[in-house]
Amino acid sequence: MGMEFRPYYLASEWLKMGHNTTIVAASYSHVRHIQPKIYNKVNSQKIDGINYVWIKTPAYVSNDRRRIFNIISFLRGLYSFKKWLEDRIDVVISSSTYTLDIFPARTIAKNNNSKLIYEVHDLWPLSPIELGGYSKTHPFIIAVQMAENYAYKYSDQVISILPTAKQHMIDHGLDPDKFHHIPNGINLTDWQMDEADKKTIPVLEDLAKFKKEGFFIFGYTGSVGLANALHAFINSAILLKDKPIKFIILGDGPERKNLMEMINRANLKNVIMYKPVPKTDVPIILAVMDAFYIGLKHHALFKYGISPNKLIDYMMAGKPIVQAIEAGNDPVKEANCGLTVKAESPEDIAKGVMQIYQMDNSEKKKMGENGKRYAKAQHDYRILAQKFIDVINI
Repeated sequence: MGMEFRPYYLASEWLKMGHNTTIVAASYSHVRHIQPKIYNKVNSQKIDGINYVWIKTPAYVSNDRRRIFNIISFLRGLYSFKKWLEDRIDVVISSSTYTLDIFPARTIAKNNNSKLIYEVHDLWPLSPIELGGYSKTHPFIIAVQMAENYAYKYSDQVISILPTAKQHMIDHGLDPDKFHHIPNGINLTDWQMDEADKKTIPVLEDLAKFKKEGFFIFGYTGSVGLANALHAFINSAILLKDKPIKFIILGDGPERKNLMEMINRANLKNVIMYKPVPKTDVPIILAVMDAFYIGLKHHALFKYGISPNKLIDYMMAGKPIVQAIEAGNDPVKEANCGLTVKAESPEDIAKGVMQIYQMDNSEKKKMGENGKRYAKAQHDYRILAQKFIDVINI
């Protein structure tokens, strides 16, 4: 269904360890490529041995007011847990972005005498305040802030994907001993590529042609939104339009039309946009590229840290990375797998691309190997799933 892979991969690993997991989710989410088929208010399904419970919720558009009705429907469904929760449970993990499910999660935990774990993906309500322009006095923001404070106070442990968010959480009532950082991860089996699969992916034909013509391929894969700072990526391509470098964007999102207009206005022949491909095809495509771009808009919010999935994919592909992000942590520097440059700076991105382009092949290879080694050591879901269990057992 895409795109929320973390719960699935963790549950898959826990299943191998002998732990049964039930994932409870709204029937509609804007981050999914495919929505589940539902027939009742509550629908049960087993996927690869994992128990799924889909609570019927209305559809909405991302950042649309109708999303609030989706949230309310989901919360109501959680409170009716006696209808769908068949067995007693040992651990409840509250893991929604918007924090409000901490209230029914604690009710379920108390009812089952279970441990309560609060998992933080993004800092809400800080994210909608900083990125969405919401007022701190907006009723929804007040409710979400109450939920965040409640979560830090009543959870047995807090797991954060963001590595440098500890002080923010302490400022909102968290006992510092309860803070644990567990980043996003990768499933190593996804990277066991079959050479025969290459023939089934049309974009590979173009990339192979560019390589044959002597072009260096600088690629980006993932969401095409404002936050990803792809305008800086394209402006750096303008600066390097006379160099034998192809700038590739593989993805979709709300900024796609604007970026295409940028490309057409500048009459760029060195920038090509492709529609997204299935997740299973990504490793094969990344293997053909020479270096990768990851960027985020310059924003104070990122001082709490980052853990982008696409960055881990880039590391696993074993190629150098140009990271145009200013954040509280610097995974590219930690892994020594590329260059970190100023966010949203076409000039600095262009310099970074040229620096990698001009490197000896042995140096590029070493950077790539460093990234792959780092990803396997720090982001393998087998390791992260065990770390999660270790936190639960504290």
